Amino acid sequence: MPMIQSTDADIYYEVSGSGTPVLLIAGLGGVGATWGPQVELFARRHTVILPDHRGTGRSTHTPKGQTIAQHAADFAAIVDELGVGPVHVVGSSTGGAIGQAMALDHAGCVKTVTIASSWARVDPFFRRQFSARAEMITKAGIQAATEMGALFLFDPRFQMANQPVVQGWVDAAVKGASQADIALQRMDMILAHDRLDDLPRIACPTMVIVGEADFCTPPHLSEQMAAAIPGAELAKLPGGHFFFMEHPSTFNDRVEAFFTRHGG
Repeated sequence: MPMIQSTDADIYYEVSGSGTPVLLIAGLGGVGATWGPQVELFARRHTVILPDHRGTGRSTHTPKGQTIAQHAADFAAIVDELGVGPVHVVGSSTGGAIGQAMALDHAGCVKTVTIASSWARVDPFFRRQFSARAEMITKAGIQAATEMGALFLFDPRFQMANQPVVQGWVDAAVKGASQADIALQRMDMILAHDRLDDLPRIACPTMVIVGEADFCTPPHLSEQMAAAIPGAELAKLPGGHFFFMEHPSTFNDRVEAFFTRHGG
């Protein structure tokens, strides 16, 4: 299995496809496979790098280094190890926060950054939501918390006709989940993320993209980021927090068009 030693953890990653490299960074669950259909879609034109976050999946399950900055360093180390930088970085949710940190702190390995379904500074709604999710993990466990999470991570209209897709995400997330103590530290990590005042320093081409029905990271958080990043594009597409799974071709086409405008 491809692994890289990054400080005190082994970081697992997969590589598929060929062409201009794209680093896909998963959300809070941390497992690269939760990108679902986007892996195959991007691999048609690109070399896709798909890591599991430290603490999740096939990476070391450790409570150490559960910070956005450390994850950014982990993934920058993979890009350096492979010798393929700079890469297009596409991050969803927590992955979008990591993408911000990569563009700010490891700019040399980032060609463009796509920040999907993400945030740069928590607001009261976001904090209340994740406090409730953490309490669910503490009292009911990872499985129940993941099942509950699916209720607001997918657009309710999508769930009406696509329950197998939703259940597939739940199963994959639970299979790759970290222990409860690590999961809770990861939630503390995202609540601590605050790079809004740094965003004007992002120099690479940036697209901020969000689902119109995103309950988890509502569109106003993406509007805030796009307004702070010089020259950033803002795109709102149909769907919820996981709009890249609900409308895979629509998401992929929009991101590919952004890549094309900035070097393929």
